[in-house]
Amino acid sequence: MKENFNPARSIQNLQFFGEFGGVNPSIEDSSTFTFLKAQRMEELFEKELEGCYLYSRHWNPTNHYLSEALARMENTESAMVTASGMAAITSTLLQLCSAGDEIVSSRMVYGGTYAFLKNVAPRFGIHTRFVDITRPDVVEAAITPRTKVLYCESMSNPLLEVTDIPALALLARRHRLQLVVDNTFTPMIISPANLGADVVIHSLTKFINGTSDTVAGVICARHELIHQLSDVHSGTVMLLGPVMDSVRAASVLKNLHSLHVRIKQHSANAAFLAQRFLEYGVKVRYPGLNRHPQHELMKQMMNGDFGFGGMIVLNLDTKERAYTLMEKMQQANLGYLAVSLGFYKTLFSSPGSSTSSEIPQEERKAMGLTDGLVRMSIGLDEAMPDTWARLKPCLDEVEKMRVVVE
Repeated sequence: MKENFNPARSIQNLQFFGEFGGVNPSIEDSSTFTFLKAQRMEELFEKELEGCYLYSRHWNPTNHYLSEALARMENTESAMVTASGMAAITSTLLQLCSAGDEIVSSRMVYGGTYAFLKNVAPRFGIHTRFVDITRPDVVEAAITPRTKVLYCESMSNPLLEVTDIPALALLARRHRLQLVVDNTFTPMIISPANLGADVVIHSLTKFINGTSDTVAGVICARHELIHQLSDVHSGTVMLLGPVMDSVRAASVLKNLHSLHVRIKQHSANAAFLAQRFLEYGVKVRYPGLNRHPQHELMKQMMNGDFGFGGMIVLNLDTKERAYTLMEKMQQANLGYLAVSLGFYKTLFSSPGSSTSSEIPQEERKAMGLTDGLVRMSIGLDEAMPDTWARLKPCLDEVEKMRVVVE
């Protein structure tokens, strides 16, 4: 249940000490670890031993600290950090599925995820049925005896559709499936495990780290799955080797402690701009607006007062207008024309020609993912009225293009 769960407080109550009493845990910058007894090394190849480390591709103490903190945040039994969000996604799905198995996935997912499911997973004999995840009846109709996993994003990239996680959890239980949820867009805002998800994935690169200087991911789940992923004989994380660098893990751990402050500011700033866009007359999609089709659903699933997130999508109707707006905003020092999200400065991109370009054009069109979209990750600006005062002239220039064309 989500009642009374506060992910920020869970992290706040977690304390690690450095080797010599430092307030930050020591960084274990080693690839391999020594044993005083040869027998102990043999035992570690057979089973997990608390406090014993073999090789950093298997586990590293610094990575363990970060994993534990992220498990606390997502309220799961355990977690394992990886070298990227895609590493977390692919390792999880390859661990849960074998040749002949099927996945039912949201059709609206990050382009890299879509490309893996569509183009790479079939090489392993794993096939995916893509569906409108906002319709549980359609999801259930796609389930077959071969289905092993339901896959979705809490808030879809890039159209910001909000998934009914409790409804999918019921389907997963009914059909004995694993529900895997990518929670990258809504850390702390939504806690999928409390709503019935079996596995929660993040790209730590985004909001959780928040400084666009690290590529990393995490898998949050039951102890059993994390042990399977790290098994020296059959674990996909262990054997495929997407290990996170310990120095970067220490950096993310420090940034994690300010996430609750940052995510509230991202949300507040996005809500401010979404309302201004709406009043201006731009086609805007933001879950915090009453007109968003899943606004009420998201309110039911949210934790506390973390807001509706820092992501906004605008529809400028054409690629030319979308490109013009992004270039004008960058020239006005409003942010950067760049992929990714969760940075302290606003980032904007056109997903149809960038982060979702892996999806075929016909399918993008059917989803409503048109060339005129601009995805905005709203930054931590302190004075939003000033931000809007510089942004409005950029919109005015785009509107002049509309008048000329019409």
